[in-house]
Amino acid sequence: MTVLERSELEASPLADLHTIADQLGLDGFRRLRKADLIDAILTHEGADAEEPAASEPEEARGSRRGGAARRRRNGSRSTARSRRSERPERSADAQADVEEQQEPDRDDGASGERPVAEGVVELLGNGSAFLRVHPPDSSDEDVYISAAQVRRCELVSGDRVSGPVRTPRRSERYPSLVRVETINDEPAESVSDGARYEELPVAYPSARLVLGATDQTLEAVEWLTPLGLGSRATIVGAARSGKTETVRAILAAVAGRDDLAVTLVLLGVRPEEIARAHEGPVAPVAALTFAASADVQGQTLERAVEEARRVAARGGDALLLIDCLDGVHPNAARKALASARNLRDAGSLTIVATAARPLGGESTVIALDVALTSTGRRPILDLLASGTLKPELLVGEDGARAIAQARATALESAS
Repeated sequence: MTVLERSELEASPLADLHTIADQLGLDGFRRLRKADLIDAILTHEGADAEEPAASEPEEARGSRRGGAARRRRNGSRSTARSRRSERPERSADAQADVEEQQEPDRDDGASGERPVAEGVVELLGNGSAFLRVHPPDSSDEDVYISAAQVRRCELVSGDRVSGPVRTPRRSERYPSLVRVETINDEPAESVSDGARYEELPVAYPSARLVLGATDQTLEAVEWLTPLGLGSRATIVGAARSGKTETVRAILAAVAGRDDLAVTLVLLGVRPEEIARAHEGPVAPVAALTFAASADVQGQTLERAVEEARRVAARGGDALLLIDCLDGVHPNAARKALASARNLRDAGSLTIVATAARPLGGESTVIALDVALTSTGRRPILDLLASGTLKPELLVGEDGARAIAQARATALESAS
């Protein structure tokens, strides 16, 4: 295993120490001070080092101690393959990031220090990012940020970041960020070192998402099945009931708002819908046709949710629109939807997704009636199958009574 020196750990940001502790499986590491965390890591490493030497050949220990993942040519190829098979979940991107952390901070020039770059983060679809040195334009001076660093430091597009960089390696075009030192002029560890998103206190949505549209269906949604900042909402109905059109209408109603980070994700849709979405007010950050596998759709969805969660954790309000969840594994779909919440001491993440039927756990269900849609009647809302938890928090007590009365009238009409 990798030999860690106290001096190297003391020079590392707290976020990097958390990553190491997480990989080692240390319990409660986020509650430890930096000095105590270093002691815990070294204690754990010391216990592992007492294992029989036969478990790790000297060639592997020596090369990994150097930090560049180089193996001696006279080492056993079968041993190298077996060592790699012990890390099946580590991506090439994450491995490169770990190697950069372990690699001595060598000079790329004559001054003994690495050059420092500063710029604005632009996230890519695969989870990695570029540091745009001359934002918003791209240039050859831009710096690559690995997906592992994006996750560890919880970076979002628009963050101003600085840190040392290394020159491109043989097969690379851009220089790479060695580590993130500052985020928006604050030390990286103070920004990223906080409670886990799932542990942040939450409350029911209490601020209504104002749509202000003249469309009859959106008016019905706004007042009869109101959405709040932090809502978990699904738009459900049979095929051709108008789910995609309703998402487009919501997108048009909220586009351009400075107080809301709006993201659109298309999963398992028709190619024509993707082309149309790119012509709309907010281009999708990811778009996959129905030919994409459930696994690929799930991974794409997870990346979009991660970025929206970071916005909410930083105190912003994010709205993630998803069309649709039917091609994603049910567990992945429910996990994504569960990320929506109103954070008491931070911001909010609102998720509105289309699906054939409710997933469970929604705070709002917007059901559409295919019979109304097919005959051109408006609104197309199936009020009896729709509903919002605690609507009085969003539209007041009088508004909640009006919703109950409208549902009673719809029930009488249906009987």
